[in-house]
Amino acid sequence: MEILISWAISALIILAAGYLLPGIKISGFFSALLVALVLGIINAFIKPLLLLLTLPINILTLGLFTLVINALLVMLVAAIVPGFQVKNFWWALLFSVCLWAANWLMSRVFT
Repeated sequence: MEILISWAISALIILAAGYLLPGIKISGFFSALLVALVLGIINAFIKPLLLLLTLPINILTLGLFTLVINALLVMLVAAIVPGFQVKNFWWALLFSVCLWAANWLMSRVFT
């Protein structure tokens, strides 16, 4: 039950970020749920592999290259999920930072 609540909250955060950022377009709540699901799956399976492959550059940039990886993964989700569009790399980067901040804040509030 906790996973479903977390998924719904993530979808609401994605929907809110889509309305606040003009470079992000989300067609509705179902698309936001699908974005949250696909982004969670990609973050669970593909992101660790990418972080391992880019470890040297990530160490050289003191972890800032992780932001680039997050933005690229958001753009990958935009290519997969219908109803979710990202204008360019910079909007994807801002979206990923906003998503991280909102999820961090929600984890602080509810734990």
